[in-house]
Amino acid sequence: MQRAFSVNDPFLFAMVSVILLLVLSQAVFFLLRSWKRALSLGMDKGTLWKVVKTSATFTVVPAISILIGVVALSRKLGLPLPWLRLSVIGAITYETPAAEAAARAAGTTIGDTATMLTASQFSVIAWVMTLGIMAGVVFTPILARRLLGGVGKLEKRDKKWSDIFMNALFMGMIAAFLGMIFGRVTEGLTGWIPVFVMLASAAIMVLAGLCIKLLKWDWLTDYALPLSMVGGMALAIPITNLVRGVVL
Repeated sequence: MQRAFSVNDPFLFAMVSVILLLVLSQAVFFLLRSWKRALSLGMDKGTLWKVVKTSATFTVVPAISILIGVVALSRKLGLPLPWLRLSVIGAITYETPAAEAAARAAGTTIGDTATMLTASQFSVIAWVMTLGIMAGVVFTPILARRLLGGVGKLEKRDKKWSDIFMNALFMGMIAAFLGMIFGRVTEGLTGWIPVFVMLASAAIMVLAGLCIKLLKWDWLTDYALPLSMVGGMALAIPITNLVRGVVL
């Protein structure tokens, strides 16, 4: 008898565990090599431990937002795939929109947690998430040096236009994500829910920025992004209930 497909199949957990163990082993290998090299250069152990603790703080705190993405995607995709994609070269700003676009193309949505994914739907989503992010791995070593060289030359020739160019690139990237947020506003008031959630998250980020600037809470810099994401997700529940209540 053929076993039914499951997004949390033990085989998927085993595959992901092997890959992540390889990645972790590389990190430990280079950490030990770096530690030995630092000692051979005469660096103080106390200073090294301070660097390790500081680096750990700057790594773990921003990773809270990544953990949120894993939890959010795991409701539909199971734990292994989001765990893998957001643990190696994935980014929450890419993986979530990619998964949603692939899910819609496969006849479902990430938010539809009432129905289980079929093997073919899961395969489509996994391939889109993986192949899409691989473009950065392939093209970065080929094009990045040339692009950075061009930007450097532009900056030396005209600093003002260099800043405008970089800001335009950044705004173009943001516009791509805004398209997904505003893409359903024509469906009525419920289509505005993502917009309201985005505004709520942005308000939290602005509040954090004001606290950093006016109250000199520099420690909040590392927590601003996770707080805005957690706050936006928490506020998404009352916002959704409020909008649906108005519609009904």
